[in-house]
Amino acid sequence: MRAARSGWEALPAVVPQQGGAGPDGPGHAADGPVEATDPFSELVGYRGPTACAAAGITYRQLDYWARTGLVEPSVRAAQGSGTQRLYGFRDVLLLKVVKRLLDAGVSLQSIRAAVEHLRTCGIADLSGITLMSDGASVYQCTSPNQLVELLQGGQGVFGIALGAVWRELEGSLGRLHGERADTGETLVGFDPGDELARRRNRAG
Repeated sequence: MRAARSGWEALPAVVPQQGGAGPDGPGHAADGPVEATDPFSELVGYRGPTACAAAGITYRQLDYWARTGLVEPSVRAAQGSGTQRLYGFRDVLLLKVVKRLLDAGVSLQSIRAAVEHLRTCGIADLSGITLMSDGASVYQCTSPNQLVELLQGGQGVFGIALGAVWRELEGSLGRLHGERADTGETLVGFDPGDELARRRNRAG
């Protein structure tokens, strides 16, 4: 096991796919034009109160993390009085992960390093990642062997399976409202999991 740097360690066997080249990466290059109802597009987002409700955080936390660059809204940033931030599905997933890591006592420095790395992963890759931590550093695992290695080395005190967090988030957002950034149209009960399943079926 290599020593963690800046509180983050992706294990040697893990080579995360970069978003943008595959059917589930940002930009969805393999799918052609992005539809306005695709929850992973830059046109669909969730307002601050909705993101807070889904991630289990306070608006004060949301605002502070946005102002400090920890988790910023990727769909639409606040642009003066009267405008609303819009957070994408990945943003809300990261908010939920940050909350769990903070609750577990992980340092903000380690969390920031982990979030910066997770932003480079394709959206579909996130569901196959498990984060482990010994309280000081955060480690990425994508296989049972890597989990065993961490546990045997005493470095895996607790873990967060992003796939489980993903499913929880799908359920939460499916009961809340999304919004189109271009028209302001409210998407009632918009479930991001439905769209991802359709796109995976098309890719298969």
